[in-house]
Amino acid sequence: MTVENKARKSRQRGDGRNGFERFVEVVTSVVSHAPFFYVIVGVLLLWAFSFPLWSSTTKWELAIHTGSSVLSLMLLVLLQNAGRRSEEASHEKLNVIASALSDLMESRARDDEDLADSVRILREAVGLEERH
Repeated sequence: MTVENKARKSRQRGDGRNGFERFVEVVTSVVSHAPFFYVIVGVLLLWAFSFPLWSSTTKWELAIHTGSSVLSLMLLVLLQNAGRRSEEASHEKLNVIASALSDLMESRARDDEDLADSVRILREAVGLEERH
């Protein structure tokens, strides 16, 4: 079974993502659009205008620092996960393309010795030998 067929078969079985990965995808989609920015600006404005309601300046400042720290940490983890999965998907696509190209080059390499060397170099560069 070629790499392309393996990739197609895995897509047909389902996306293979667990609940957390689907959650990360939804959060990434929401956070990367303008309405999320407007919500954050709104929260900051509410916080700024709430100053007279707080008993001390320290508590008022602590509220925004704590909230922003927690939100930043959560978003960092979620966005890092999304970036890692995106990078893995890109690598898989490139590996399929490289495999197809090396197979095509190999089929034509019988007549051209330089092309046979290029096939060997391509396979070594992307590690196709170890995966087959």
